[in-house]
Amino acid sequence: MQWRHTDMKPHLFDPLNAPPDSWPKGNEVERSYLEGVARFGVTNLISNVRTKWLGLRSGNRVFPVTVNTDETGDSYVCLPHSAYILYALQELDIVDLGLAKPLLRILIKAADRLLQYADINRIVHVDNWLLSTNLHGDWDGHDIVAIRRHMVSAYPSHIIAIRSIDHWSSPALLEAVKKDGWRLLLSRQIWVTEDLHLNWAKRNSTNNDRRQLHKSGLSIEKLASLRSGDSERIAQLYHMLYVGKYSPLNPVFSASWIEMTHRSGMIEYEAARDQDGIIQAVSGSFIRGSVLTPPIVGYDTTKPSSDGLYRIASYLFSQTCAERFLRLNGSAGAAGFKRNRGATSVIEYTAMYVAHLPLHRRVSIKILEFLLTIIAVPIMKWKQV
Repeated sequence: MQWRHTDMKPHLFDPLNAPPDSWPKGNEVERSYLEGVARFGVTNLISNVRTKWLGLRSGNRVFPVTVNTDETGDSYVCLPHSAYILYALQELDIVDLGLAKPLLRILIKAADRLLQYADINRIVHVDNWLLSTNLHGDWDGHDIVAIRRHMVSAYPSHIIAIRSIDHWSSPALLEAVKKDGWRLLLSRQIWVTEDLHLNWAKRNSTNNDRRQLHKSGLSIEKLASLRSGDSERIAQLYHMLYVGKYSPLNPVFSASWIEMTHRSGMIEYEAARDQDGIIQAVSGSFIRGSVLTPPIVGYDTTKPSSDGLYRIASYLFSQTCAERFLRLNGSAGAAGFKRNRGATSVIEYTAMYVAHLPLHRRVSIKILEFLLTIIAVPIMKWKQV
């Protein structure tokens, strides 16, 4: 009987020193990205991420895998402590929570000790693209047991995790990890749009965005190629918004990362240029299966808000989504802005497998899961953050 690739057991490999059977046909974009990150080095591409970078072959899929052991303070794309403690403390200074704020600060500090006890940053993430939102495409989790067994065997002292799981974009994967005994830790509230022609295109806010774009005098360009200085400008505009205005815990992408993701085709870039050819607003779309998410959104934050550059940047990826009849995962934040354009809220989770770990670590993760459910979910629904 001939051995089929779909029957292959999962195996980890170094993207730059891969065995012959590691790359299935039809995965050229994934291969280019995994090899590109390995070749440049993670930290050279994303300055606030330190991690071991591997590939995982399972059937006809290859997943990027990150391995962390004792790193602290880096971006939340690899470190749960940054997501649940450091980012949460930053949010306390931004969101108006009234009299609840002092109590929540105490609870976060207590959770900090709990997560240190759980050794939360000793973790392996499967299908981690180093983005704020990981899309899982058509992965339905049918191989989750085999993947979990392989990862536990390779990293017996690490939590095994999958970020960005929700019932809207990855319902089958969500059910698969639940059935296999993974813990589901609330991650954040995201904003999604099922049908942009029905829920987005006809909105008054969308029409106003379109008029703002026409009034701006900016020219829209799908970046089939990058001009000299474009990658540096895109990285700068992203940094102005996501790092400068929002949080230094967001991944800090370099110009080299922009170039590499453009060259590989992993991110599709679209820009609004002024009459001098300078990019003033940009969006970068990550598409897997039928879903698009924009990990790159940026604009010149030094310009007056009346220029509407954030609205223009958001219009770019929304229009791309509508043109290609894709569903939109708008990620988190800017809740009011997204609701006004037809988005609805969905709870996103990080799945963690901990059954192989010592009792104190398992219990700590279970307590965190419980606290997030009874405290964080009501706050998200209350404040719509």
